[in-house]
Amino acid sequence: MRYVSTRGGMAPQPFSETLLEGLAPDGGLAVPAQLPSVDAETLEGWRALTYPQLAAEVLGLFATDIPREDLARMTAAAYADFPDEVVPLRSIGGGITLVGLSEGPTLAFKDMAMQFLGQALSHVLERKDQVLNIVGATSGDTGSAAEHALRGKERVSVFMLSPQGRMSPFQRAQMYSLDDANVHNIAVAGVFDDCQNLVKRLSGDLDFKHAHRLGAVNSINLGRIAAQAVYYFWAWLRVTDAVEPEFRRGFEVSFAVPSGNFGNILSGFYAKGMGVPIRRLVLAANENNVLDEFFRTGVYRPRSAADTYATSSPSMDISKASNLERFIHELVGRDPRRVADFFRAIDEQGFVDLSAEQPRFDAEFGIVSGTSTHADRLATIRAVHEASGELIDPHTADGVKVARDHLEPDVPMLVLETAKPQKFAETIREATGIELELSPELRGMLDAPQHVTEMVDDEQALREFIAAHALH
Repeated sequence: MRYVSTRGGMAPQPFSETLLEGLAPDGGLAVPAQLPSVDAETLEGWRALTYPQLAAEVLGLFATDIPREDLARMTAAAYADFPDEVVPLRSIGGGITLVGLSEGPTLAFKDMAMQFLGQALSHVLERKDQVLNIVGATSGDTGSAAEHALRGKERVSVFMLSPQGRMSPFQRAQMYSLDDANVHNIAVAGVFDDCQNLVKRLSGDLDFKHAHRLGAVNSINLGRIAAQAVYYFWAWLRVTDAVEPEFRRGFEVSFAVPSGNFGNILSGFYAKGMGVPIRRLVLAANENNVLDEFFRTGVYRPRSAADTYATSSPSMDISKASNLERFIHELVGRDPRRVADFFRAIDEQGFVDLSAEQPRFDAEFGIVSGTSTHADRLATIRAVHEASGELIDPHTADGVKVARDHLEPDVPMLVLETAKPQKFAETIREATGIELELSPELRGMLDAPQHVTEMVDDEQALREFIAAHALH
């Protein structure tokens, strides 16, 4: 298995190299030269596997340069501290089932991929006798998941940029309370897109990137996309456990995915392309609904930082989704020139009109979309709790709200849970009046001293900080 760049300027390389590179040298993103395929017999043969075993099988199709026994060891270690049921499925009524993805150390779905990525990066760096300085941007959960997966690792340092005042108190505490020497929190005066732009500019400076051994753990890292694809396989297998064996082949389900940077739903897009019988991928946006506008109209119009709203589902407060590039690459027939034209048009005129291609989004790729507002979130959290006793976080509520608009008879609808409600206690209180109890451990985290460097939105200041603190 080899990986190429969406923009065509990278020699084909193995999985391990894409883990360390992050952004491709030409500014594009690594994609499989050919998506691996899983036939119905193989899929059925995976039914009895545990989650770590299934992860080793699926990831083994991507990471063909890592011995299978090493992959099995990594996935076992990655999920060792999760409950026995790593990804539980729970019905909330109304034809909707939650896919529980927040059982990891930071109570968010990002742990599912990040815990594996921590294992994989350590393995590759040890084998190569190298170090890596991770530079990332977070709108909330990516940062804490990355830091908790990589804290204390000898060959990795983490420089995580977050937008000042744009995350929940819980999200800030999860990151800033860490005092490991290899973890550096940087709060940037701006929004997530400003943080992401800084990361991209540093990654695009190849001399600086190589001099300081920079890498990425945002969802531009293909290792995260591959690891997230696993739970689409798992969820389909668990839903079809209840289907008579003779009717399982080709039994379709739909997934609703709260979406910000387009990484989580892209993993579902890849899983569908690999052979999981997925009917629809339902993209749920919040008020920053650039992606919903794109999938409904075909017009992609990223917003400025000033026009990006601070909402009660803050991890989705993103107006320029990095992973959309991988979808565009597929949409234009994997033609690097057309991908480059797409982004050149955005730079020159601020939007791209692909309305002629819009009918293909559902018909060919199975992607539909919708928007959820603050009022929708509150109403959905309240209704789900009244109907099922379940408390869901605001991002998951966005997913449930939009999922309801796309229910189809006899097609199970699965909503990907994004986080535990404790991370957003204020919104839960507003929706239900319930004051969530925190464990002594979580209370201690909230009360702990916080370690963070505040920085203006300045590329040179970031360069100097990284140069002073990077591993070499």
